[in-house]
Amino acid sequence: MNSHVATPLGDRTPLHELVVLRRDSPEPLYLQLEQQIAALMAQQLLPPGSTLPPERQLAEALGISRSTVQNGYDALRARKLLGGRGRRGSVVQPGAEPAIVPRMDKLKGFTQEMRELGLVPSTRLIECEVRTDRSIASLFGLQSNARFLRLARIRYGDDQPMTIESAWYNLTAAPELETADPLGSIYQQLADAGLKLTHCEQSIEATMPSPQESAVFGFEQPTPCLLIKRRSFVPGGAMVEYVEGLFRGDSYVYRLQLDA
Repeated sequence: MNSHVATPLGDRTPLHELVVLRRDSPEPLYLQLEQQIAALMAQQLLPPGSTLPPERQLAEALGISRSTVQNGYDALRARKLLGGRGRRGSVVQPGAEPAIVPRMDKLKGFTQEMRELGLVPSTRLIECEVRTDRSIASLFGLQSNARFLRLARIRYGDDQPMTIESAWYNLTAAPELETADPLGSIYQQLADAGLKLTHCEQSIEATMPSPQESAVFGFEQPTPCLLIKRRSFVPGGAMVEYVEGLFRGDSYVYRLQLDA
């Protein structure tokens, strides 16, 4: 085995065996590579000082182009997670902030998620109003004059902006939310009103932030983010929430356990 291959936690597992690239995914291969290597760093499988294999070597091992590996490595350098370059490969940087790695096997709100991760949640309110919207009503399967609570918020974990959230709440199904505290957990306020959520439908896709969104996250240059869309339901099957959350991709990695 080549001595320059990354050796997580003292093992001799080559990096290409820790990375799984899906060619049928809408995410570019370089972005998949970047995100997976960043996740390995966050999990300390690639601790500071680890040496990643040279671009050509990793490209051959994964069966992809060298430019794909180069783009993935360059993205990690832009995030200050990777340094060094040359024949011996690139070195994982010390002091890189670990990624937030929440689980996705349980329905929970942002506030609960941050607290479970040991972070202090907080919120900056951008918009809060009760209004009608024909297209949103159609999304909920309601008449065009249905009323909704519209919230736009920036959510923080330990004062770091983690997500930019745009949400709509069905006041027909949950009239109590008309007087909800927009800075608090909406899920907890629903539960307090006897409307505990039963399930949600959620999708995740990669996207690039707008210049305004990059400014909120403090990005010097646009960095890929995760766009999470969620539809949540209460007993009886009524859809009570539609939310789109843009999560920063440089420090937010979802973990999902699949049971056989």
